[in-house]
Formats: sequence, C-alpha cells, structure tokens
Amino acid sequence: MNIDLKQADTIAIAAAIKTGEITAKTVCEQFLEQIRTRNPTLNCFTEILAESAIADAEKIDRAIAAGDDPGPLAGVPFGVKNLFDIAGIPTLAGSKINRDNPPAGQDAIAVSRLKKAGAVLMGALNMDEYAYGFVTENAHYGATPNPHDPARVSGGSSGGSAASVAAGLLPLTLGTDTNGSIRVPASFCGVLGLKPTYGRLPRSGVVLFSASLDHIGPFARSLRDIALSFDILQGSDRADPACTARPPEPCSPHLEDGIGGLRIAVADGYFAQKGDPEVFAAVETVANALGVTRRVTIPEAHRARAAAYLITASEGSNLHLHNLRSRPRDFDPATRDRFLAGALIPSPWTIQAQRFRRWYRQQALDLFRTVDIILAPTTPCVAPLLGQKTMAIGGEEMLVRPNLGLYTQPLSFVGLPVLSVPVRLPGQLPLGVQIIAAPYREAAVLRVGRHLERAEIIDAAVAD
Repeated sequence: MNIDLKQADTIAIAAAIKTGEITAKTVCEQFLEQIRTRNPTLNCFTEILAESAIADAEKIDRAIAAGDDPGPLAGVPFGVKNLFDIAGIPTLAGSKINRDNPPAGQDAIAVSRLKKAGAVLMGALNMDEYAYGFVTENAHYGATPNPHDPARVSGGSSGGSAASVAAGLLPLTLGTDTNGSIRVPASFCGVLGLKPTYGRLPRSGVVLFSASLDHIGPFARSLRDIALSFDILQGSDRADPACTARPPEPCSPHLEDGIGGLRIAVADGYFAQKGDPEVFAAVETVANALGVTRRVTIPEAHRARAAAYLITASEGSNLHLHNLRSRPRDFDPATRDRFLAGALIPSPWTIQAQRFRRWYRQQALDLFRTVDIILAPTTPCVAPLLGQKTMAIGGEEMLVRPNLGLYTQPLSFVGLPVLSVPVRLPGQLPLGVQIIAAPYREAAVLRVGRHLERAEIIDAAVAD
C-alpha cells in the first residue's frame, strides 16, 4: 500500500479502493484505530459507529468485486456534527435534553447522499449545545481541544467536525453554519470550511438553530474534496422550503479554470478593524498571492452583525421555550442564559432587524455588480485558550464566546457563499481567510481557493 491515509484526500482514498490498492474495510479499520487511540484526548466524537461502518465498508468491497461502481466517494470515511439525524441513534444536537428523544428513524438527507456516493459514516461529532457557540466547550460532552494546541479551543459550534479533519481522524466531515459555525472552527483548526449560499444544500433531518440563517457545509483538507462533496450534496429538498428552487451546478469541473477574469478585492472598513495584526497579515498574504490591491467597503456591516444577533437569539430561543420553562437546569448554562435573553427580545426589534436585512442584502448584491470576490478575515484572532472568558482585540476587552464571529456574522446574515481557507504565518497558529462571492457563485469561490492551494498559500496539513 502506497497511500498515506492520514494525509490523503477523499479522491485519493476512493481511487485506491477502486483500483484494489487497498480495501474499503482496511481503510475503515485503520481510521477506526486512529479514532479509538486519539479520540479520548481529542474528544471529537460523541458516537463511534464502528460496527455499522465496517459493515458498510464490506458492502463497498463486494460491489467492487462484482464489477459495480460504488460511487465517487467509494469507501471514504466521514463524520457529521451530532445534529444531523443518523438512523438508529438519538440526535443530540450537543444537548442533554435530546438524549431522551427516540432514535432517528432515517438519516438526514445530506448523510444519505454521501452514503449513496459510497462514503462510510464513522460517527457523530461534538459541538456547542444546540449550535449556540463558537468554542465547542460543552457542559455535557466536554470540550474538543484544538489539534494544533490542546490548550486552545477548536472553535464552534462545529468544533468536532473541524478538529477531526485537522487531526487526520477523518478526511471529510459535515457541519452547520448559522453565524460562523463552519468558518470559525475551520480557521482555528487550519482546515477548509465551506458555507454555501443559503438554501443551496438540504437541511432535512438537521436540528435547526435559526431557520432563516442555518446552512450546512463540508470540512476537508483539499479543494477537490470540498468541491466534490458540495456537488454530491446539491439538489432540491422538498422537506426544506429554503432548498427547492435552484438546480444543481457542479463546481468540480471548474476547479482548474484559474482566476482569470475574476474581479477580486479586499474588504476594508469593518473587516479591517478590531483584529490582531496577524489576522490582517494573513489576508494580505492571500491578497498578494492573487495580485489584489483593490479595496471595497461592505456598508453597515456592524449593523448587520447586530441584526443577526437579534434574529438568531429570537428564532433560536423560540424553538426551546417549552424546555426552558420545564427543564432549565438540563441546559448548558452558557446556552440557557443566552436563550432566555433571546426569549425576552421585543418583537418590534426583530421586525426591524428583518427590514434592515432586506436592505442590507440589496447593498451586498449591488456591490457584487462591481466585484466578483471579496477577501476578509475569518476570525479576529487565533484560537483562544480553553476556558478563556475575555480577550483583548484591537485594544478593546470583549467576551470570547459571542465575539469570535465578528467577521462571519455579517455575511451569513444574507446567505452569501463563503470558503474559509487556512493560512499559516511563520511561528503562528492557523488562521482563516474568507473568500466571499455573490449568491450561487460557489464555483468562483472554489476557483480562487484552488489557485491558492496550487500556489501553496493554503496550509491544511494534518496537525502533529
């Protein structure tokens, strides 16, 4: 066997399985051994599906032996944030309360699409309770430390999904992003994380946090993996009103098209303030690699972030009002208190926030008439320490949990597609840079990412 499974991307793994260089069962067993050995320290998984994973891998091997094509992800291990339904186990959504729910009757549609493409589900991954957080320090299931520095957070709320890819426990995972819950952990863990256009990928069988803001998306270490998984996941979802209108538009064929003709700029104003110096150095590293000197302003981004806060808190708390009244002690205290505050928001505030949202979306669309891609930081700092409550950013002391999404919230607020790419400056922990486009322009985003990957600007290596 000539393939290094810990470093290989999903396409290389699937190719090795299809050609008989290695069996799907052997791949599965080797990843399971890594998970058994390292998960007690990394705490990425809340459920390891060893028995069913081996059975699924054996099915792949039998299909190949019979001359059948098992799919583009043949035998590739993957995991999902534990708010995706997995048939046969309760969907925890990071909570204690959901343990009392019956097991899911079927897989979430995104899970079933990856399985249909030949991928093998290895388990469910840790997260902030009900996706309300940016740190994955969970009072019920513990913290998921950062594989690059175990004293630091992995980010959240999809921390287990990002950390398992960064540690080489899985080559592909799924997470969700409401205000930055894919992009923040991607930045801190040094992996690729894609938040597609709102409504582009199906959410059926996913526990929602804020229905008008929630997205699903993949984590991986290569652009080929991000593009392929995105293509597989596309397609309308009759059970998800947000995912019914747009036909699939494959991105994989366009990865090698280059960046010629794309108008690229760096976001200034709000996105050039309140960050540590290395954050802006990472953006400049990417801009220089792309030959970008132009600057643009995304107007009223600070108000967009404030409005996103109001809508998120209001929509999220309303989903949990019954349990907030009847089982308040069973919530993670950090989540409960924020939900309680959200339940008290006057309705005129959220109505006004939605009005502003419509206006802000139009401003963003107008801006993308003059530019195709915008670059911005993903997080205002490198990963904070586990348990850290406050941080000093740009000379201002602020709370950690609500402010790690400083640069991500204004973008998910209007559903723009964003890829966070990892950049490693000498002697520094990973940082992410956001590649942002107009709605449904994922292909352009991924083309830029691929250019950076080929130029070796992106650093998505497995953590030691």
